[in-house]
Amino acid sequence: MMLQAENIICGYGGVPVVRGVSFSAAEEERVCILGPNGCGKTTLLRALAGLLPYEGTVRLRGDDARGLSRRELSRRVGLMSQLAPVYFSYTVYETVMMGRYARHERSLLDREDEADRRAVRESLERTGLWPLRDRLVTELSGGQLQRAFLARTFAQDPAVILLDEPTNHLDLKYQAELTDSLRAWSEQGGRCVLGVFHDMNLALGFAQRVLLMQDGTILADSPADRVDRGLLDRLYGMDVAGYMRESLRRWE
Repeated sequence: MMLQAENIICGYGGVPVVRGVSFSAAEEERVCILGPNGCGKTTLLRALAGLLPYEGTVRLRGDDARGLSRRELSRRVGLMSQLAPVYFSYTVYETVMMGRYARHERSLLDREDEADRRAVRESLERTGLWPLRDRLVTELSGGQLQRAFLARTFAQDPAVILLDEPTNHLDLKYQAELTDSLRAWSEQGGRCVLGVFHDMNLALGFAQRVLLMQDGTILADSPADRVDRGLLDRLYGMDVAGYMRESLRRWE
């Protein structure tokens, strides 16, 4: 398995938000977590990325994550969080190059090599940002900045990408391109993706497996094309399929 979580318990200020979560993700697998706001999705991702203390065990390719150095952990896991304010004036190219620094645990004063430059260019081209490589990130739109952060994650070249609302601020065209790009990335071997999405259609179209999360626990773990609709309704407190059908009628 690429990623295994065993009885994960974590939270803030001594109060558990995630309680006893266990699941796994295999090579080339795309797994999405669905659940209402406040159910612990982002907290779980932060624990898996090593950014939040937790009880239980996280295994990456069979190795206990606690036994890995920061450098080795960054080679195995990349986290793309929700869009946050930017307080630095690096170019898009320099921002994406930071993914290489994270992978190799180098300082910004170290010179990149040809492999770094190639990885950055490929990541920028993959996200459609190569023409904007010399623009300051402070001048980007929210959607462009989100794509720059995704390119930085690609440049890091981890084995596991964790995504927290990756399509925030993206228009429909780039939502589709982003998920297509992640799908192609995950299919290159030795990789997997675990993502949190609020857009259910996008999640079900992207994922092979879906984890339904409620009150800090996993309510269900099922193939994306066989999600229990009754559980979805219970999870969100509404007729989810009915809402989707009603939305579709606007286009008929």
